[in-house]
Amino acid sequence: MNKIIAFVVAFVVVVLVASSAVFVVDPRHVAVVSSSGGAKATLAGPGLHVKLPPPFQTATFIDTRIQAFDAPDADRYTTSDKTELLVNPVVRYRIADPLKLFAATKGDPQTLADRLASLSRDALSGAFSKVGLSDALAQQEAIANNARDTLKTAAAPLGIDVVDIEFTRIDYPAELAEVVYKRMSAAREQAAADERAKGAAEAQKIKDEAERKQQGVIADAYSQAQAIKGDGDGKAAAIAAQAYGRDPDFYRFYQSMQAYRESFKPGDVVVVDSSSDFFRFMRSPNGEAPTAPAAPAAARKH
Repeated sequence: MNKIIAFVVAFVVVVLVASSAVFVVDPRHVAVVSSSGGAKATLAGPGLHVKLPPPFQTATFIDTRIQAFDAPDADRYTTSDKTELLVNPVVRYRIADPLKLFAATKGDPQTLADRLASLSRDALSGAFSKVGLSDALAQQEAIANNARDTLKTAAAPLGIDVVDIEFTRIDYPAELAEVVYKRMSAAREQAAADERAKGAAEAQKIKDEAERKQQGVIADAYSQAQAIKGDGDGKAAAIAAQAYGRDPDFYRFYQSMQAYRESFKPGDVVVVDSSSDFFRFMRSPNGEAPTAPAAPAAARKH
């Protein structure tokens, strides 16, 4: 009976030792096999592998896929014009050299997160300190690329290859938001006022140009009207001269009738001197003064 118990115990121990000595690495990971004696760690790729059972050797699995590091809280970064911004970055990276990472962190995920957070904070601080507030808001992609290049160099000794940095949030701290919004509102109002002033100046310019063209058109029309009138007056004078040459008496009579028509309107009461030369055609059809009646002959004496 004691032999059976001893055999079972020995079998269990052998199974446990064998299970701790054999491990499988899937294609998404690699394993760093380290020894307790301080021997150099080795790298095991995907597949079935054998090692010494702990504590003689241990296998640390490292994910070689692209991973994302997202800080739980937003960090404050200061721009070149001394304005603070709250920024939430997301760092995407992959483990390019697992042995370097293991040597730096001993395979501890928290140590990796702490180191990566510190390096990314330094890279982003340098990137934001080179630009002003307006550029920080307008050129986020350029700032992220600059920080990525800096972080790539800084993280290389850890065996980390930084793929990308993205910003999920860029905002003002609560104590600065109201001041910044008021300043932005004032700037927009000033820009609107400038545009309105520019529009008013353009409108006045167009109005002045239209008035100048109007005056030119009126002057040209007046000139043409005067020319036409002058031509008409010349023709009228020629016709009048011709008519006068044919029948001077009739011409004078016609002119007097025209003058009467222009001078007297229906319902007018005018007191005039009937002996005036102006009314000669009212006194006589030919405009001549009437002949005084002959004095009666003196009585002859007988």
